[in-house]
Amino acid sequence: MRIMVLNGSPKREKSDTLCITRAFLKGMQDAGEHQVNVLHAIDLHVEYCTGCFTCMHNGGTCIHDDDMKEILEEILESDLLVLSFPLYCYGMPAPLKAMIDRILPLSSMAMQKVGDRYTHVGQADFSRLKYLMICGCGFPNSRHNFEPAVAQFKLMFPHGNTIITVPESPMFNAPEASVVTVPRLELIRRAGRQYAQSGEIEEHLLSEITSPMIPEEQYAAIVNGGV
Repeated sequence: MRIMVLNGSPKREKSDTLCITRAFLKGMQDAGEHQVNVLHAIDLHVEYCTGCFTCMHNGGTCIHDDDMKEILEEILESDLLVLSFPLYCYGMPAPLKAMIDRILPLSSMAMQKVGDRYTHVGQADFSRLKYLMICGCGFPNSRHNFEPAVAQFKLMFPHGNTIITVPESPMFNAPEASVVTVPRLELIRRAGRQYAQSGEIEEHLLSEITSPMIPEEQYAAIVNGGV
């Protein structure tokens, strides 16, 4: 399987969320060999979409001559697209959002009704492509935090999507928290194996992964103590 990872964190390899993603990918590699390419959005030259729709009229050619052309080509050659990012203002960081805006060339101006909503008709065949969102946040729990990012991801990629959201994610880069983060990363690695083998993650395992690692009040007190 060809896996393309778009890391939205400006921290690059030091990203808390990328710790989660790496564990998941290790689990996938446990189940079989996969080709993985991790791109750090902050390091790429991607201009902002201007909304001119030129790409949707002429077969996908954008007015911008930047890194996005090669990125789109790789997306179309991939089997799994992974968006790995920390939660910024209840959404994705700006460098990654700029990239996502620029996937517009994969669609045409033509619209079709799917269920009770309309979607653009694709200009390329990417029906085999699956989508995975891995998002961490610094809050003690998931309630009223991840919902906007999850909703956007599901609307962008309504088919073949899998979503992992993890609160208290700054703990993954804190050595003193290893007593709880190491077991959690093992659960995430197990989820990666499951996903590679079946394309799904068991609901009870996903529930464990997305739950707080330590009591909410304890986590909040630790964070507030360092303010």
